[in-house]
Amino acid sequence: MKKSWGVLLALFIQFSVLAEQIGGRVMTVLDGNTIEVAGADGESYKILLFGIDCPELNQEFGEQAKKALERMLLNQEVTIEIQGKDRWGNRLGVVSFPGKTDPRLELLRQGLAWTAERNPVPELEAIRMEAEQKSIGLWEEKNPTPPWIFRRQQTLTQFKSS
Repeated sequence: MKKSWGVLLALFIQFSVLAEQIGGRVMTVLDGNTIEVAGADGESYKILLFGIDCPELNQEFGEQAKKALERMLLNQEVTIEIQGKDRWGNRLGVVSFPGKTDPRLELLRQGLAWTAERNPVPELEAIRMEAEQKSIGLWEEKNPTPPWIFRRQQTLTQFKSS
């Protein structure tokens, strides 16, 4: 009987983490896929948009992605459905707000984002591929460098110069 309760408790905890929702106002756009939200609970939350990755700020199209996200979200009241955390503990979320398009879809349509490096969401990947086929945004370049490759290159460069 004790085992059953332990399993039920573990499932409940796992479900509540997956079902976490944050409501609040977007106070800062840190880059093309990262925002800071002042929660209705008075806490501040750093949220990475789930399923996409935008160019770094010092990478081509990085500033454009940040400005596009600012136009969409800055000072907006939003609800964020938390999808989990990345390996650094940052929350990954899907942002929604009444009457507006999912900002991830818009960034992909404008050619300002890649889908996630691992396990891309098929719906998002289809939009990314459409932008690539139309040579929109970063897809104007023949072989743009994905942000995860760019970050790895920067880490290697910093390691060698130290």
